[in-house]
Amino acid sequence: MGPTPAPVWSRICRQTPCAPYSRRTSLAGTTSAAGSSPSCARRGTDEIVQCSSVLGLVTLPWRGAYNSTKFALEGLSDTLRIEMAGTGIDVILIEPGPVTSKIRQNAIPHFERWIDWENSPRVEAYRAGLQKRLYQDNGPDKFELPASAVTKKLIHAVEARRPRARYYVTTPTYLMGVLKRLLPTRALDWVLRRS
Repeated sequence: MGPTPAPVWSRICRQTPCAPYSRRTSLAGTTSAAGSSPSCARRGTDEIVQCSSVLGLVTLPWRGAYNSTKFALEGLSDTLRIEMAGTGIDVILIEPGPVTSKIRQNAIPHFERWIDWENSPRVEAYRAGLQKRLYQDNGPDKFELPASAVTKKLIHAVEARRPRARYYVTTPTYLMGVLKRLLPTRALDWVLRRS
């Protein structure tokens, strides 16, 4: 027990059940920065901005490690926002959906190292879906935006007099935010399985 900025986060990150690459990238660096929030308050810093994902709101199949780190980041940010109330520090989440990047190309060596898909009971599902999505370049995703769309939201958030707790980026993020509030879990699962 204790406030989130306590220096226990490096130990928590080591316990996160996901591939080391995703854990280090999505959670450990963020928790290290979160641990400096008392020094931010002393320096008069006004915002802690975390870049999460639409996959911190909802999950998609075949992305368990990424989904779990983004959900953890959402929980961390919500906790920090409550704990930092009254300090003058706003905790803000930027939640993009599909944004132009090399995430798939960068994921390939980790997929090949950590996933023994050929010996998986789900080998046919890997062949039918994930292999094509990971290795075939079909151009931009539907609704994909350039990274500048995230930058635009970031600038808006840090310049706002009273920033919101969350800033959605891309149509899928807005859509999933609405569906998560409106649909029962099983109905949302049905939608996500078909995404």
